[in-house]
Amino acid sequence: MSKPVSKFYLGVDIGSLTTKVVMVDEESRIIARATGRTGFSGREVASRLAASLLIELQLSEKDVAATVATGYGRVTFPADREMSEITCQARGIYQLFNKAETVIDIGGQDSKVIKVLPGGKVSDFTMNDKCAAGTGRFLEVMAGALEVDVKELGGLAEEASDSCSISSICTVFAESEVISHIAAGRTKPDIVAGVCNSVAARVAALTARTGLAPDVVFTGGVARNKGVVNALAAQLGTRLLIPDEPEITAALGAALFARDIAPKNKPCV
Repeated sequence: MSKPVSKFYLGVDIGSLTTKVVMVDEESRIIARATGRTGFSGREVASRLAASLLIELQLSEKDVAATVATGYGRVTFPADREMSEITCQARGIYQLFNKAETVIDIGGQDSKVIKVLPGGKVSDFTMNDKCAAGTGRFLEVMAGALEVDVKELGGLAEEASDSCSISSICTVFAESEVISHIAAGRTKPDIVAGVCNSVAARVAALTARTGLAPDVVFTGGVARNKGVVNALAAQLGTRLLIPDEPEITAALGAALFARDIAPKNKPCV
């Protein structure tokens, strides 16, 4: 007599800079996750990361009941279904913060503000995907100009005593401003604080289009940057909730949708 077997569900988020994969179980618990730089082929990176999860969990491909792909490179990945990162982001956040009504997501090449309804459905959103200003890529460029690791920016911003003004909304011109501040002898912390304020201002402007309702959750790898978190919270005048792993929330949402679409009561063979 056949009996039900444990099933697992895979979410894949191929972003412009980083690829994330998340595996959940029947109870929607995250049981494994992995991230890597997207590089030239997001599909290859996602496949490698997914394989690493199977090895870590001692599973085979047949143990994965369904896969949903999201992100910029979702169409390249052989999944059971493709879904937008906005839809997946809302679902993942609802799983973690079921009272959240606004999601601010800063990705590698875009930033988004998503209004979330009960149940994790999207009611409205706005995004900046035409310019790198206000994104993770913007911070990488500025870190390069300052010759620091992008991971150091948050700590440096907290050491600032007199934040510089970075007024250009274009990444190229903003980099020129940073170089000018360096030439003028301004300190790295003061320049970094100005960079963080510039990102926060750009993203705060997006919230004017959708409105802002608590609870507000900040996601994406940039949410690990304390300088941007503090600057954005100050400009919005509200507390920001940060997931423990803010970069994997869209992949989590994709995995939860995979659980929804998977065939039920599949017997073992």
